Amino acid sequence: MKKKETNSCALRTSIGGQALMEGIMMRGPKRTALAVRNPKGEIVIEESETRGAKRPKICKLPIIRGIFGYIDSMVIGYKALMRSAEISGLDDIVEKKPKNGKEPPVEPVSKQETTGEKEPEKEEKKLPAWVVTATMIFSVVLGLAIAVGLFVWLPTFLFSLFTKAVPGAKNTGNAAVNSLIKSAFEGVLKVLLLVGYMGLISLTKDIRRTFRYHGAEHKSIFCYEAGKELTVENVRSMRRFHPRCGTSFLVLMVLVSIFVSFFIDPICIAATGRVLPTVWRVLVKILLIPLIVGIGYELIKFAGRHDNWFTRVISAPGLWLQRITVLEPDDEMIECAIAALKAVIPEDGSDKI
Repeated sequence: MKKKETNSCALRTSIGGQALMEGIMMRGPKRTALAVRNPKGEIVIEESETRGAKRPKICKLPIIRGIFGYIDSMVIGYKALMRSAEISGLDDIVEKKPKNGKEPPVEPVSKQETTGEKEPEKEEKKLPAWVVTATMIFSVVLGLAIAVGLFVWLPTFLFSLFTKAVPGAKNTGNAAVNSLIKSAFEGVLKVLLLVGYMGLISLTKDIRRTFRYHGAEHKSIFCYEAGKELTVENVRSMRRFHPRCGTSFLVLMVLVSIFVSFFIDPICIAATGRVLPTVWRVLVKILLIPLIVGIGYELIKFAGRHDNWFTRVISAPGLWLQRITVLEPDDEMIECAIAALKAVIPEDGSDKI
């Protein structure tokens, strides 16, 4: 019989993490750490100062802090993901894998193995820093463009097609009802797109393994919040669905976007006497993304601090979706999570919320 998962909170922490390739990143108030297994099975730990820890107070105000936090998460998360691929040897595996799917040719025996003479060490070729930075910026911009296209433009475009097929859905004679129908339609599409995307990528072997590291991240944080010693056995007994998860944050942003979008048409009608054209509506929704991110951030923080009917309601959709993105880890994954978490726990208790 499976051991029952527990989650009794003695404290609440601001420490959060991210699953990587064969490892985990933990981000504390002062330090950020990666714990990744290299091809030899050893845990490699790399630490750095947490980005944004010394920002001005204005950047830490409600709503505004969520915007900066989201940008930081994207930048740091991308860098950590690329670095974990290097440490785990994934880059080498991809380079050596032949296009025809056949086994790579056996490499010749080295000079040192045959004659005992040591070969000169080859210098590791590294790309210039500006190339790495440019690649990272391009990837982030491309990712944002795809996200905007899928979750902002596509639902609006599909609704316009829907109203052509069902004319009465566009104009019921009441601006509030029209806006509600439009927001609900677009919102359902956004949820379906998000769930479908998560479900599709979870079918791949490598992504499922990363999702298992995601489970190790959650369990280790739960263990720390329960006030228990960070051991594999203690972490293993924790549950894996956490209300402050990035998956829950994405769901919350979708829900907040539905709520915010509801007010676009009534406000435009009150101000100009007419509904915005589709193109302008898409532009307005893009401009509202920072506000949606900020509100979503505050809600996810609130859900992490409190446990009541409201937080349970807003957390429920995200916790359900975590059944796809957060899987049960093995002991080696838990060891990585513990190593990363221990490296970022501040001695002064500044992570308590």
